[in-house]
Amino acid sequence: MKRLRKNTKQTDAPAAALVAGKSTIKGLREQAVACKACDLWKTATQTVFGEGNSKATIMLVGEQPGDQEDRLGKPFVGPAGKLLDEALAEAGIDRTQVYVTNVVKHFKWTPPQRGKRRIHKKPRSSEIQACRPWLATELSIVRPRILVCLGATAARSLLGKEFSITRQHGKVVESELSPFTIATVHPSSILRAPDAESRRQQMRAFVEDLKQVVVLATKTRAK
Repeated sequence: MKRLRKNTKQTDAPAAALVAGKSTIKGLREQAVACKACDLWKTATQTVFGEGNSKATIMLVGEQPGDQEDRLGKPFVGPAGKLLDEALAEAGIDRTQVYVTNVVKHFKWTPPQRGKRRIHKKPRSSEIQACRPWLATELSIVRPRILVCLGATAARSLLGKEFSITRQHGKVVESELSPFTIATVHPSSILRAPDAESRRQQMRAFVEDLKQVVVLATKTRAK
């Protein structure tokens, strides 16, 4: 497998030190390039920071960048990102007007058994915590009216370890992070569905959850 380009602008500063004093998404993104708060930078191609409208009403938070995101340096541009785009469009949400990011900013992976695509590996709680200052500062800058957690890792990281996507998806959750907080599945889970019918059903449920976000956005505009 071809070895990917490694980031050469790393420093030993923890995330909290790099975040300090940064008041814009652009400033955060520039500093995040140098993050070595955990060991994930060693095997990642680059930091993949949040992207989108820095004053967005809606902020989407996933788990971590995937194979394509790691190569391109942008969040949600791989297969899961394309499915997210489809679901957002069907629900009536303009992706260019939202802010998208991940709990973890580096791709954690294992070597593929076949083919070239590296296999996603779930981040440890210590890696999530090491990256937390970046996400906390993104939230403080964007100040979304509606926070959407995509998948269990993002939801449990932000809403507590007892949170259940199965039981609580699509429901507004009380949180100090935003006026309205809601969780739904990560689009990658739909791609892993065992057959086409399951995929269609899961996609419909995903879109319905996102339609709840549209209802909440309409409420915020009415105030």
